[in-house]
Amino acid sequence: MGIRFDDIDAINATVNDEWSDWGPVFEMTQDKVNQFAELTGDHQWIHVDVERANAGPFGGPIAHGFFTLSLMASISPRTEAFEGVTGAVNYGANKLRFLSPVPIPSQLQCKTRLLKAEAKGSGTLLTSEAVIHEVGNERPAVLYEMLTLYM
Repeated sequence: MGIRFDDIDAINATVNDEWSDWGPVFEMTQDKVNQFAELTGDHQWIHVDVERANAGPFGGPIAHGFFTLSLMASISPRTEAFEGVTGAVNYGANKLRFLSPVPIPSQLQCKTRLLKAEAKGSGTLLTSEAVIHEVGNERPAVLYEMLTLYM
């Protein structure tokens, strides 16, 4: 990218309304949802009881919203890193919405865009927006405005 992580003006000069390309596709399966349920203890029937979910409001099981969100690390498009970064941490979120269910099975993908950069202590706080879509569905499953602190 050629921009230092602490050059706020240069980073903000790259902000526009354009979304990134799509990241890699993730295959959402019942087995993966069951594993997530085991890890988190969230065994709500809409996710793990296929027979009951088939008769439920979505016509089948759906993935956990927080499982879908947690895929950000693996399905976000790779972007060039800023220069001079020694570390980056998840600083939180300004907005999180689960806008449509993720049916099982399905394929998911993500795209992102930078909203702004600002100085935060000795680091740079980036505000970005991400959407996770079921492939072929115009409406996002997840809309996430994330904060990342670069140091």
